[in-house]
Amino acid sequence: MLVTTTNNVEGYRITNYYGIVNGETIMGANVFRDFMASITDIVGGRSGAYENKLKEARDTAISEMVGQAHRMGANAIVGVDVDYEVVRDGMLMVAASGTAVFIQQQ
Repeated sequence: MLVTTTNNVEGYRITNYYGIVNGETIMGANVFRDFMASITDIVGGRSGAYENKLKEARDTAISEMVGQAHRMGANAIVGVDVDYEVVRDGMLMVAASGTAVFIQQQ
């Protein structure tokens, strides 16, 4: 399934709109990872543990959105938006939304 942030796909035309699809995930970070991330922050550099957790949350939200679009009969999702929010201490919410469509090559 094609997933894009644009509203159309070059070389294709949208033949059917199925509606808005979304996926959400809330993930917590564990104490050990928080401790290691704080050490990374103290000595400088990137926090690989948090970057991996963020990627995992984003991938899960997009995967849920794709699954919903697939069940509707879509073969693409356009206008995708991914939002991140800290819900509370240690809890990260990632939400992905877009419009499920059917595209055909022109």
